[in-house]
Parts: sequence; C-alpha cells; structure tokens
Amino acid sequence: MRHFIALAVLILFCGQGTAAEKPNIIFILTDDVGYGDLGCYGATHVKTPNLDRLAKQGMRFTDAHSTASVCTPTRFAFMTGQYAWRQPGTGIAAGNAPALIQPGTTTVASMLKSAGYKTGVVGKWHLGLGDGPKTDYNGEIKPGPLELGFDYAFIIPATGDRVPCVFVENHRVVGYDPADPIQVSFGQKIGNEPTGLDPDVKLKIQGGPGHKDTVVNGIPRIGFMTGGKAARWVDEDIADTLAAKAVKFIEANKSGPFFLYFTPHDIHEPMVPHPRFRGTSDCGWRGDVIHELDWTVGEVTAALDRLKIADNTLIIFASDNGGAIKNTYDDGTNPLHGRQAPNGKLRGNKGGLYEGGHRVPFIARWPGRIAAGGTSAQLMAHVDALATFASLTGQELPSGAGPDSFNVLPALLGGNTGGREHLVLQNNNQAPLALRQGDWVLIARGARPQVAGVELYNLAEDLAQTTNRAANKAARVTEMFARLEQIKQQGYSRPAWKSTGN
Repeated sequence: MRHFIALAVLILFCGQGTAAEKPNIIFILTDDVGYGDLGCYGATHVKTPNLDRLAKQGMRFTDAHSTASVCTPTRFAFMTGQYAWRQPGTGIAAGNAPALIQPGTTTVASMLKSAGYKTGVVGKWHLGLGDGPKTDYNGEIKPGPLELGFDYAFIIPATGDRVPCVFVENHRVVGYDPADPIQVSFGQKIGNEPTGLDPDVKLKIQGGPGHKDTVVNGIPRIGFMTGGKAARWVDEDIADTLAAKAVKFIEANKSGPFFLYFTPHDIHEPMVPHPRFRGTSDCGWRGDVIHELDWTVGEVTAALDRLKIADNTLIIFASDNGGAIKNTYDDGTNPLHGRQAPNGKLRGNKGGLYEGGHRVPFIARWPGRIAAGGTSAQLMAHVDALATFASLTGQELPSGAGPDSFNVLPALLGGNTGGREHLVLQNNNQAPLALRQGDWVLIARGARPQVAGVELYNLAEDLAQTTNRAANKAARVTEMFARLEQIKQQGYSRPAWKSTGN
C-alpha cells in the first residue's frame, strides 16, 4: 500500500510537470495600437484598466517589435518565423488576395498542433485566402487557416476598411445566401451599390483618401463589393462578436492545452465604437475604441478566471505595428484623436521605419512563471513566436522552418538575458529595410552605404532618434550595412536554422 501511494504521488507530480511544460497559450495581436496608447505605457488620456492589470500581474516589455510597420508582413512573420520581405508579394494584402502562406509551411499553429494543442484563430486574418488568382467567397474557401494548422477559424478576411465586409468561419462565409452571390473587385467598379463619391448617399462617417468605394453599413471602403447582403457585418458589433467567439473557443477547450491566436479589429480604421463606448474617452472615437479593446481583453481574462485556468495560461498582448493619427476617415471627432500621442516620445508612426512604426506594447503574463510587475528591456520580435513556443513545448523545428525566428524564451520569462542581438525591420515591401544591432539602428534607404539617405541612431542615448550619427560613424555604417546584406543574401538569420534537406 505504501508503495502504491508513493507511486501515485510520483505520477501526480510528473503529470503536473508535463502540464507546466504545455500551458495554454493566448497570443492577442491587436491592430494599430501604438507604444503610447496604453496606461501602463504612459497614456494619460485613455483608460486601459484590464491591460494595466495584465501588466501588473505579468511583465511589460519595452523593446519589443512587430518586424514590420504595417499589418500583413507582421502577421506573415508571426505565423511563419520568416521575415516577410524574403517572400515577394507579402505587402499589405487586398481583400481578394490568394493565400500568402502555402499549406505544408510550418506555422506557429501547425507546430503547436503537433504538440497536442487545440488551435484556433479569431479575428483579423489578412494573409490571403484561396488558391487564386483571386479569392472566391461563394463556396468552400481554402486554403486558409485550417490548412495552416488551425482547428477552428472565425476571421475577418482582410481589414475593416476593405471589402468583403463578411466573416468567414472555417471554410465558408457566415450567413451566406447562395441567391445573393458575393463579388469583389479592387479595380473596376462592379454592381450598382452606392460609393463614397455618390453625393446623395447617407454616411455614418466620411471616407478620406483611398476610402471612397462601396458603402457598407454607411461606411465607404477600399474596393468594390456587390452581393452578400445578409452576411455583411455591422462595425459597431465586431468587438462583441469577436470577443464572444474567443471566449467560446476557450470554454470549449478548457481542459487544454489550447492555442488561441486572437486578433481584434480594434483599433484599425474605420474606428466605429459600439454606442456603449462612445464618449468614454476625451480622444474621440479613437480613444473610445481603445476602451473597447481594453474591454475585449477583459472578457478573455475574465473567462480564464471563471474557468480557473489562468494559472496555466500564458497570455501575450501585442500590436501588429505602431500607431498613427490618420485622415482615412472623418468620424466627427478627428480633432480629438491627437490628444493621446500614439507612440509616446518615439519618432514616427505606422508605415515608417522609425521606432514609432514598429516598437509596440508587449505584455506577457503566466502566473508563477513570469514574475508579476516586472519590466524587461530585452530585444524581441513577433517573428520569434515560432521558435520560442517550440522551445516552451519541447518541440524541435523541422528543417527549413522559421529561418528568422529566435528562441527568446528566457527573456520572455523575465530573464535579464536571452533577447535578440539583432533584428531586421521593414515597412511594407522588400525595401527599404532597417537593421537593429545592439543599441544601434541603421536605416538603409539605398543599395550602398555611401548613398545619401542612410541614417544611424544610438537608441540608448537617443530613443527619440533626433540625431543622425551616420556622418561621423562611417565604419559602423559600413559594418552594419554589410551585416544586413549578409542576412538578406544567406536567406536566414537564426543560428540554429537548417535548410530543407540538410
């Protein structure tokens, strides 16, 4: 009997150790939230109590980056562990773009699925769907998330300001009516629906540059759409819909382990907060959707608490690029948007290579494993998720996988070391690029280091990037330029990476 009890205790202990090695993982990748947009990062004109609480219970990172200053390439890098600039055509995707990641590619989802995780994605996708040349939304839509390792998907195909304005669940448009087929065009106008240029159409918000095509829910979009009227979303309800789907996935998989890639639409334009959030900030609708986003995160953390699984859940919150005050829409509160500096004291905005374009809020909480209330200055990036989660769950990446993904698990868990030594950053396409190396960042706008326009900054001394040091640091410019070219030419940057077949 004594031996039986001892064996039972040993089995229980080993079981707990195994569970600790495979926590539930929730990666919340929000949209367009800048480094200065949260209370825990210094914001004073908006209130983010749920995100502030997450930071207080976990670790706040001050040198985390999105690898790109716009959405699609950041999401590509997160999923694949590969810099998006290595694959032509991974710039900001149209709403009818074919799949940018091919089935068979090792992704964060497929790797975790092979480790025994139930995997789900809820929210903005923006990585293309179907096998092209343009997505057909009238039947089974694949390849998509399910062909890349997800067991469940409920997604916005592209962005809120692009057609088609429908949700896709797994392989089909939600609420699709075959009698009202969907057509999408990003060239010539199709159908006879009103556009933002029609003088008699009643609009909820005015569309600015590039946002004057088909009107859906009183909002002009990028691109033309006809059909699918029963399936079209209502912008004011998107946050509620996505939060409910995320919570439902967590509830269905509470026995774990599960991986949820949760990608809220907020705060991407069009910023149309639910009426219950309007006027709750003093920054107009931009501040109001930050409040809506904070509520969304609160719904997820409340579900973890209610289900008593918070202690075995690693939850990460980050943004897909820096913030910006934009003129793409006019909601009537635009003069108030700028009260909250999106990126704090950082120079630049979304779409640029200065720090404000890609240095983003990044919060990680895992009770008992990540010390509460800490701050880390370790360098890391979203592209590191693949190698880091593989290390966390004891998986070995196959040859050819994650050529630019570093294992930063020691830094993620709060260590004083274990971050990156260097990082390549991009805007949208293959050029220009920037190289971060230690405290230095080189912005390379030409093909050679001698070309005018090269910029060099020491971030330890000059985080706001006010002084270009390139002129008096010629040797460093040459050295960093050569290192960037090496990373580009060799096709990988992760030291342990092995090419397919090696």
